[in-house]
Parts: sequence; structure tokens; C-alpha cells
Amino acid sequence: MIEGGSAGLQGSRWGLRGAEDLGGGLKALFVLESGFYSNNGVLNQGGAEFGRQAYIGLTNQLGTLTLGRQYDPVVDLYGPFLAAPQWGGYMTSHPGDVDDALNTRRINNSIKFRSATYQRLTVEAIISLGGTAGSFSNNRIWGAGAGYAAGPFSIGAGYLNVRNPNTSFFGANPNAGPATSNNLGSFGSATSPESNPVYAGYSSAKSLEIAAVGAGVSLGAVNVNLAYSNTRFEDLGSKSGPNTLGYRGTAAFNNVEINAKYRLTSSLLMGVAYDCTRNAGAGGKGGANYNLFSAGADYFLSQRTDVYTVAAYEKASGVDSLGQNAVAQVTGVTPSTTNKQVSLRFGMRHKF
Repeated sequence: MIEGGSAGLQGSRWGLRGAEDLGGGLKALFVLESGFYSNNGVLNQGGAEFGRQAYIGLTNQLGTLTLGRQYDPVVDLYGPFLAAPQWGGYMTSHPGDVDDALNTRRINNSIKFRSATYQRLTVEAIISLGGTAGSFSNNRIWGAGAGYAAGPFSIGAGYLNVRNPNTSFFGANPNAGPATSNNLGSFGSATSPESNPVYAGYSSAKSLEIAAVGAGVSLGAVNVNLAYSNTRFEDLGSKSGPNTLGYRGTAAFNNVEINAKYRLTSSLLMGVAYDCTRNAGAGGKGGANYNLFSAGADYFLSQRTDVYTVAAYEKASGVDSLGQNAVAQVTGVTPSTTNKQVSLRFGMRHKF
């Protein structure tokens, strides 16, 4: 058995969730959620005990206010329009989860408000002041988003702004290193493969911006979605992280995905997706394209147990962030040594 951070459609996890009625329509709530590798019991999310989510909050008819380790508006309001959270899992996510749409990362020490749905509209905002005494702007993260649904049509958008992403965002797990370390990935060595070549070279960015929008329509048993995101590693060359290749300026990623799923029966659904990611390079250096084709099927044996298969094929071209000929890397899989990669997964999921 092979078990990793990708873990098929969903990573293994367990958690606690509770609420207390305080009267007058007000409730207190909490969520503690721990991710782990089911084949050996080791904690996921860099060894954090409750690395997936850990927050407390209050909720009433106006919305929900929560404090702790949480997902951002890009995940909550844009992510649902992608193939990965619907039926494909990590293998169908955008290269390196560059736009964070599949919740690879969380925001520590954050305050988040999500409104109740009013006139079919939901809004959300989040802020983390960075945890640096005397400097609220250092490592600060903030974001906002909105979602709207009317009949068969829905749309969602999210925005995220991160200061010093190497340490504040990519370094939010216990096993992360300081600013002198590269928390985005690595160049590899004679004894270990490279990791995350899609954007590992941009760890010196002073800020990270993600803007994303998705829309979908459901017609009977068919659901079709279109999504776009723009991810920018800005002010490269800062002291936020290593800059081995001497990058300056901004590295921008544009991503377009179209996906569809079809429920053949009450127990069987199938999905297909195509994703195109373009990295324009930085300061006249590099520039790569990634094309990902994926398909999957999910059969439900019961309400809590299903078996599934997912296949993904990725082709890369150009020069990646590590200054080499771009190699394919299906998310959750070790990067290929060539510009092409095929990955196939079979699995079973049980919820309890």
C-alpha cells in the first residue's frame, strides 16, 4: 500500500466538533481536526497534532466568527468549483497546488468571519496579524471572498494576500524552517529528489497574491465548472527566503480549468477535467507551461464507503522555477525526470 499526503480523494483524518447553545440564537463552537497517514499512524501537516483545523468561535443568524488555524476564502469559495475536491483528489489539483485551492496550507492565528446566506449571497473575510510582537504587518495574511447561487447556477471568488509567504504561509507547519530555509520546495540532491519545482525557486518573494473565480451549472445529473486563478510571487529577492537563482520582480501563474462530472446512477459518478497552468517566469528568466488531463470514477458501496479510481497525465514545457527544463509533477507524486508523467490510483474511502 502507498499512502502519502495526497491519500487519494481525501487524506485520512479524525476530529472533534462541538457546539453549545448560549441562548438568544447564539452558539459557541469548536473544531479540532487531525490528519494522519493510515499506514503508519504518523501525523500529517508537518507533525501538527491538529494540523488540519483547530478553532473556536461564535455563530448566530448573521454569520460565524472563528479564531485559530483555518482555511482561507480561496479554499472555501473558489475551491468547490474544481475537480479535485469534487471527485479527483490531489492528483487532479493544479501544479503544486499553486493557488492553494485544495487547502494544502492553513492560516495560523487567524480571525475569520463567514456571513449567513442572504439573498443567495455569502461573504467571507480572514486576517492573521502574523504573530510577531510589535509588527502587525510582518507575516500578515488577509483575504476575502464571496459566493452566489441561484437555481442551477453558482459562482464564487476569493482573494488572498500574504506577507513573507516562505515563513508565514508555506512555513505554517511545525517542521518548517526559518527564512534561511526554503519551505516552498527544494532543488534536490544526490540522495533526495527535488520537490515542488513548479515554484520552489520563488521562496524569496516578499508577498504572495492569489485571486481566483469559479462558476458552475448543474443540469440534472451533469455538473460543469469553469475556473480561473492568478497567483503572483511578488518582490522576489527579499530576505523572506533563499534566492539561489537571483530572481527579481514578480513570477505570475495563470491557471484555467474546465471540469465536468456525471452521475450515471445514484451509486456511480464519473468526472473529467483539463487544466492549463502558465508561469510567465520572473525578471526575464524562465517560463513554463503545464497541461493536466484527468479522469475518475467513484462508486458508493454505501452512504459511508466508496471505491474509486483516478488517472492523471501531465505534460510540461519551458523552464521551471529551478532554472531547468520543466518536468511534470502530478500533485502528490514525486516529480518526473522528464516533461511527462502518468499517475493512476485506486482506493477505498470509509467515513465514520
